Amino acid sequence: MKTIEDLDVAGKRVFVRADLNVPLSNGSITDDGRIRAVAPTITKLLQAGAKVIVASHLGRPKGEPDPQYSLAPVAVRLGEILGTPVAFATDTVGESAKATVAALADGEVTLLENLRFNAGETAKDDAERGAFADALAGLADIYVGDGFGAVHRKHASVFDLPARLPHAVGDLIATEVGVLKRLTEEVERPYVVVLGGSKVSDKVGVIDNLLGKADRILVGGGMVFTFLAAQGHQVGNSLLQEDQIPVVQEYLKRAQATGVEFVLPVDIAVSGSFPDVKGGAPVEDFQVVDADKIPAGVLGLDIGPKSGELFAEKLADARTVFWNGPAGVFEHPAFAPGTRAIAQALLDSDAFTVVGGGDSAAAVRILGFDETKFGHISTGGGASLEYLEGKSLPGLTALEG
Repeated sequence: MKTIEDLDVAGKRVFVRADLNVPLSNGSITDDGRIRAVAPTITKLLQAGAKVIVASHLGRPKGEPDPQYSLAPVAVRLGEILGTPVAFATDTVGESAKATVAALADGEVTLLENLRFNAGETAKDDAERGAFADALAGLADIYVGDGFGAVHRKHASVFDLPARLPHAVGDLIATEVGVLKRLTEEVERPYVVVLGGSKVSDKVGVIDNLLGKADRILVGGGMVFTFLAAQGHQVGNSLLQEDQIPVVQEYLKRAQATGVEFVLPVDIAVSGSFPDVKGGAPVEDFQVVDADKIPAGVLGLDIGPKSGELFAEKLADARTVFWNGPAGVFEHPAFAPGTRAIAQALLDSDAFTVVGGGDSAAAVRILGFDETKFGHISTGGGASLEYLEGKSLPGLTALEG
């Protein structure tokens, strides 16, 4: 794949497909990690004299404008991070986009409105998607792919557009791919994978592939209750995917047969109801119970303190760690200790540590950890998982051509 250094961008209109899909609350950005991650690529292009056109999706609008998913707040924050004004086009390929791009001088930057406000971006029909890619191509001379969080999507701006313009990878994607190769090729062992998040079904493919590669797999988050149920334990009202129990049972058997160590929590923090994460009010019925003795009528919402210690012990000698998914509802103080224990264990180890997935990355920042102390914090959870599953990612395939 070509990099920015392989292209002459001075005076050229350079379309940068970024991933600026940041979390918003009442129009305010609550985590700007993805904006900061792509800023070095944009800065490099601006310093080289390019006219930079940044584009991204945000959320899941239904192929038409929806104010709650506008990128307008992102334009403001991007300008603050870059230290230069960012013009904002109020559409994707319409009159505003054309006029805003035409007004750019060398070394200036604009952000287009949410790409998913146009149905062609995510269309299953090749012709409809291609038509939108044609319109986007009319705005630019060169394409730079730097939205790693979207490279697993066969979308117009990710898959079709690179075929229509000279193209290269940005620094962010180059870094992400390099990191993932360290997790799949010549891995330094012991290799420990920590999986959390809500659903087993989201991680089925990566577990299946990692059973032949990882030395240990530690499981937390909502998905752990399907594992506990697969072992015959009651899980109360905790999140449970009953249809995945046979799959999990098969994984546990395969792990035992291949010598991969599956580590499950030994205790669970529970409550009778889901907590108010915004208000952070005290949880009156909080308790910690043994993982194999979860009472009826309660929800498991975090791994317990003994489990935090166990996970830390299993991470202590690791040389490579991939962590995807928090251990619990870390947004509430009562159920943050498990996720905090994992993050601290990564920092305390001598391993090359990779934090993958938006929730895990957000947890690192929200819980006050210095993200520069981790080996790498990925900007693409789904893309990272599919890469580790061994799948071909459309956005990377397009950039290789």
